[in-house]
Amino acid sequence: MSATTNFFKTASAEEWTKVLKLYNHVLNLKASKIQKPGGSKNLLDLDKWFQTELSQSIQGRKERYITHEELTKLMKWKLSRGKFRPRLTEMVQTNSPDLVEKSSRQAFKKLPNVGAAIKELIVLKAVGPATASAVLAAGAPEHAPFMADESMLPIPGLSPLAYTEAAYKRYAVEVQDCVKRLKKEDPSGEWTPHKVELALWTHYMACKLDPSVLETKNGPSNKRKSTGDGDGDEEKPRKK
Repeated sequence: MSATTNFFKTASAEEWTKVLKLYNHVLNLKASKIQKPGGSKNLLDLDKWFQTELSQSIQGRKERYITHEELTKLMKWKLSRGKFRPRLTEMVQTNSPDLVEKSSRQAFKKLPNVGAAIKELIVLKAVGPATASAVLAAGAPEHAPFMADESMLPIPGLSPLAYTEAAYKRYAVEVQDCVKRLKKEDPSGEWTPHKVELALWTHYMACKLDPSVLETKNGPSNKRKSTGDGDGDEEKPRKK
């Protein structure tokens, strides 16, 4: 069992909170490893935009939706954080602004049914379940987690990873169950699927880049005993 799987299965709400607070630190560690000139700053700037500005913009609208410009920038964020596929950025731009807004409006209306919401978004070119989940996580973090490899791999039963609607629904259910457990243990923690996903990403990447940060930055000790058993979005551009 990996350290992050153990964390997912056994960590206390207090330990989850400590890990979530490490997100920016671990993101900086990841950015520092980027070799491409300007790549480090690009990732940090795009992530700040995604986590704050985009989220506030979508949630601040009377009826939630994402614009064509925002979807294009979201794709750049997603690719800077995972596997870089420039063709996806080019293809997502070919969607009409009207269709992007119409599809995303319908998607947000379908929530909390994340499966139905995903279906409304994947009609867009170059948008598969993972990109669709990013749109939902930004605009409705209380309902949807982003389908990040690093957040899915630690969850038992999700490997090998698949980038399908069915796989996303299984992942979302696991995350929602975790949210319920954390809320029960820590009612004031304001846990959401997006926060759980971010904490899992943070723990997984910390283990990969610098495990000591989980201790030196007041991270969890993971001393509780386990009770359980022993990157990239593979979505393909869709034709209209």
